[in-house]
Amino acid sequence: MQEKNRLKRIDSVVGVSIALIALIFYFITVSHTVDYIDCGELATVAHTLGIAHPTGYPIFTLIVHIFSQLPLPIRTIHLINLFSSFACAAGLFFFFKFQMLFFHLLWNKKGAENSQVRFSSFLDILRRYLGPLAGTFALAFSETYWSTALSIEVYSLHIFFICLLLFLFAKAIQSVWYNLEITAQESNPEIIWLIFFYVLGLSFTNHMTAILVLPGFIYFYFYVYGFNKGGIKRILRLLIPFFAGLSVYLYLPIRSAQNPILNWGNPVDFEKFFWHLSGKVYRVWIFSSTESAVKQFSYFFNSLPAEFGYIFIVIAMLGVWYLFKVKKVLFVFTIILFLTCVGYSINYDIHDIDSYFLLAYIMIATWISIGTERMVLWSKKKIQLFILGILIIIFISGLIVINYQRVDKRNHDLVETYTRDMLNSLKPNAIIISYQWDYFVSASYYFQIVEGIRPDVVVIDKELLRRSWYFKQLEKRYPWLINKSRKELELFLGELDKFEHDKPYNPASIEYRYTSLINSIINENINERPVYVTPEIEENYTRGFRRVPSGLAFRLFNDEKLPELDPISFIFTPRKGKDKYDEGIIGLYARAYLNYAIYCEILGKYENIIGYIDKSLEIKPDLREAIYYRKKIIENKSVGK
Repeated sequence: MQEKNRLKRIDSVVGVSIALIALIFYFITVSHTVDYIDCGELATVAHTLGIAHPTGYPIFTLIVHIFSQLPLPIRTIHLINLFSSFACAAGLFFFFKFQMLFFHLLWNKKGAENSQVRFSSFLDILRRYLGPLAGTFALAFSETYWSTALSIEVYSLHIFFICLLLFLFAKAIQSVWYNLEITAQESNPEIIWLIFFYVLGLSFTNHMTAILVLPGFIYFYFYVYGFNKGGIKRILRLLIPFFAGLSVYLYLPIRSAQNPILNWGNPVDFEKFFWHLSGKVYRVWIFSSTESAVKQFSYFFNSLPAEFGYIFIVIAMLGVWYLFKVKKVLFVFTIILFLTCVGYSINYDIHDIDSYFLLAYIMIATWISIGTERMVLWSKKKIQLFILGILIIIFISGLIVINYQRVDKRNHDLVETYTRDMLNSLKPNAIIISYQWDYFVSASYYFQIVEGIRPDVVVIDKELLRRSWYFKQLEKRYPWLINKSRKELELFLGELDKFEHDKPYNPASIEYRYTSLINSIINENINERPVYVTPEIEENYTRGFRRVPSGLAFRLFNDEKLPELDPISFIFTPRKGKDKYDEGIIGLYARAYLNYAIYCEILGKYENIIGYIDKSLEIKPDLREAIYYRKKIIENKSVGK
């Protein structure tokens, strides 16, 4: 018993050491500001205790809120981003502990290779820990896992819960297997099962894709306990702690009733609560088409080398083969978890899909551990084991070097720069209608509400205007805005109600009322406030208004005069983008200068055209529209006329 406890302590020390090493790298590369997509919204929701987009993520909101209140002398968003680093590092600790239990499950029946453990030399330590170390470090520095640790998102806490669930499940199963196959003594894993089911319920209140672990867990559970009344009764009893964990979802209607500043979905009654919980608005993207599934499947496998590197993928394949050969139940368990994750995720037609593959990546890391363990068993001589250890260190170091440049967000401020430049493009008390959620709208929540930057600007998400709940949120912040367009809003909501409740509706009528509402918002305010749109807003929503470039946006005018251009000045400096999101923002800056050039031609100010075009091409040298336009201007000899 003393030896067993000593090994547990050593295992924990090794696990903590791995987590701390990873945490150092996460601290070095963590973002100090707002990142793309939902980062700004989630940070604001957590800081203000609001309601996030479906499925609400209440446990995430509550935990991050507490974390955001820590009295540390750093920026709020930096502190909130650090939560992701801690959550992912803690996940690595439990993943390592899961690996140690998994190896016990792998060997306990045969009772040969790892039954006796001695630490008389460094090589003995290497023999015990090299497999789990390889898998855990490969996971820690894989591209998606590492990236998840660097900015606030629900997936960091999702990782923590998945790894904790794997550990608790393996511990409960191990108790039974140890009882049946080694000591034949009575042991009671019921406490572990109670904790497991409670944590399972909690994990559902963070991200519903926690459900993807269930097929694998159910298979393994009934394999061990048997598909009988006793096994089923145990599950039914354990539903009590599961629902206790799940009860955190009550935060949504309770907090929504208090009308927080961000109140997505307004889930105050059962209908809206169910819509929010079930992610009704996202159903159109799930299992949408075979073409989408093929595209996402191809993306997953093509991105694997970037995640782990080719060598670790080969080691993982060795691990799959070895599991199949040695213990098929563990092979089936990991394969079910892997295929469930991939099978679901490839049928979700969204562009930011990487985080949905995290469970699959965790299984690949498990196979890397097993594959490395197989090589350890092949290394009978000390020199062979020593060389293998050196090679694994080299492979991990190579993975760190390769992925460091890809994921490093320490100095990545493009979202903040773009948001500030967008807000600086607007005159005081402006209204701006935009569909740039990933780049601007989400981030604007944080900068306006948390940091108090340009609170005078009304930012309206054009697509959220298609949702009835959004107007309650707008009314809380800008009651005058809603009051001015009350008539058009009521007419639109009457049509929208049919759509939201799956009643017969006329798409043309909804679109007409929707367009009328947008026109009303513009018309009722344009004489008192400057009104802007971002470039992607379709022309039919601003018909009858002149669009004049104004920084990164277009200002709307309702007369025939040609207004002069406002000076264009950005804090942005030209740079090379690291990914498609960076390239998207860089392209918007380049097109802003191009829009100025085009408007200068309309004004007849030919002397400024080439300068604006050249600035556009300085930012994005391959911008075809700018290249073509510059050629046309020169050919027409318009400059200077």
